[in-house]
Amino acid sequence: MKVCTYKRQTPFGVIKRLGFFHDEHTIVDVNFVAQAQFEIMGYYNPIERAELFTPSSLSRFLNLLQEGAISKLHEIDALYIELLKKGVLKTKTGADIAFNILDVVGDVKFDTPIDQINMYRDFYAHEKHVKKGFEKRNEPVPPAWYEIPAYYKGGNTGFIGTDEIIPWPYYSQLLDYELELGVVIGRDGKNIKAKDIKHHIFGFTILNDISARDIQKKEMSIRLGPAKGKDWCSVIGPVITTFDEFNYEEPNLLMTAAVNGTEWSRGMSGDSHYSWGEMVEHLSMEEWVRATDFLGSGTVGTGCGLELDKWIQPGDKLELTIDRIGTLKNIVGTPNTKP
Repeated sequence: MKVCTYKRQTPFGVIKRLGFFHDEHTIVDVNFVAQAQFEIMGYYNPIERAELFTPSSLSRFLNLLQEGAISKLHEIDALYIELLKKGVLKTKTGADIAFNILDVVGDVKFDTPIDQINMYRDFYAHEKHVKKGFEKRNEPVPPAWYEIPAYYKGGNTGFIGTDEIIPWPYYSQLLDYELELGVVIGRDGKNIKAKDIKHHIFGFTILNDISARDIQKKEMSIRLGPAKGKDWCSVIGPVITTFDEFNYEEPNLLMTAAVNGTEWSRGMSGDSHYSWGEMVEHLSMEEWVRATDFLGSGTVGTGCGLELDKWIQPGDKLELTIDRIGTLKNIVGTPNTKP
């Protein structure tokens, strides 16, 4: 199942709501389906009841349902089919329980698929990318890299979605994209074992970990960070493909990046030196992992301009594609003026 947060224009302004793709073009609104069912069942407060049991926000949905979130989505899909058979297309308040995106072109856009991230951690797990980075610094890969799946903790407020302009911070002259596989955690846990990862991963998405390379280089020369080299912007989307679509087994997916229609990057998610199970087991040692935490795999080999000695420019069109998830599209913005 492909899960999204869609933005739709209404008389009261733009709303953001949790949905999923029933088929290639039909988006089902999780909350409105539940509301319609509670109306049929004759409850006095169907709106409040629907928001309590099936929230219109993915972050609230995951925090409420935890491991049962995927099952609940399939339950809602089955309920949507039953409502269609009964001819129920709207709630009594006039809201569409589903809509065809081809019928609402221009009125519907996609936000980041998860509306609120508790904590962001980005790993450094692809050996080809790691080796190239250390090679450029004339250094060997540290032996410790082969011993532990290292990661950094980034900001959680700078995330944007597909079709948005990537902001170029005024303090940087050298911007880069990074092609990564992202994971959304669906269930809380501490000291999680690698074999139990199927209980904790909600699904997979595309991550473009935008980097200000000149600032990042200075930060890393101090052996601390990254911070301002990363934290102002990361891009995720357009959807989250739920873990059950991969039979709860870690997928090996083709990953590509194109700039202005020309392919720059190509790799496989399964080339990671560490499995997601190993990464989550490591980060959860004596530390809580929470539903709505977001994880990045680290850049796939060839997955950034730094490796290729090619650099994105203002106005460039970026398209990051991962098999069975989709394509994340953005335009690079012009450098901001210093305030």
